[in-house]
Amino acid sequence: MVKVKDLNMYFEIHGEGYPLVLMRGLSSSLNSWPPYSIAQFSKSFKTVLFDNRGAGNTDKPDGKYSAKMMADDTVGLMDVLDIKKAYLLGFSMGGCIAQEIVLNYPNRITKLILTSSWCGSFHGITPIPEENPFTKMLPLLNEGKYEEMAKSLTEALFPEDYRKRNPIIIEKVIKNYMNNAPSPKGFEGQVAYVDTFDTYERLPKIQIPTLILHGTEDKILPVENAKILAERIPSSELVLFKNTGHGMNIQENKLWTQNVIEFLKRE
Repeated sequence: MVKVKDLNMYFEIHGEGYPLVLMRGLSSSLNSWPPYSIAQFSKSFKTVLFDNRGAGNTDKPDGKYSAKMMADDTVGLMDVLDIKKAYLLGFSMGGCIAQEIVLNYPNRITKLILTSSWCGSFHGITPIPEENPFTKMLPLLNEGKYEEMAKSLTEALFPEDYRKRNPIIIEKVIKNYMNNAPSPKGFEGQVAYVDTFDTYERLPKIQIPTLILHGTEDKILPVENAKILAERIPSSELVLFKNTGHGMNIQENKLWTQNVIEFLKRE
């Protein structure tokens, strides 16, 4: 735990080498990263994991958060850890934060990876309301129904056939989320990022090598969002994972990890 301005932020560092900073999605803690991925990343990189404000063991201040606010938190953490430059990987909301970091602190990031992310609701494609788990999750969270909340999330993260074929993995995801359940205050604070997040017009300013990874069956952020990012970011490449949902880093864990490592090691 370190102090970043007025925020106590929880972090972990795995491995040595050039820094790779990983950012989680809405309401999830660093414990949601697949252990296999962290083990592989840490063989080549100084892998930095942390909890965003409002999640995990990091402080959960009152009020609404923005992607820019959480971007400033991340760069503040890098400063405290004396990380001048880094590779940056963001999953879902973490990808939104990552975009804001690159746009506001362009000299700090050398390569960018966006997984299951988007440019915001103003120009992006929003999910079908009945398939968006986050509209259902806060009432369940307020009622303390953590298992129902976690099950609702997994139904949106993974295609039905995958859930049926992999009950053990799904059960692990549910238990992990229950064990690291968000607080209502932190959850509401993070959800508010959607109200102001919009990078569409600024995306062409991202001039560093960028890898965009997305599942074709993503119910939370439909695959069209990845195509928008790829069209707007000049030095980007798009890799689509067929029959894969929002939780692609779990569903296609080894392939996802391989894509990340190969991109980062490429000259």
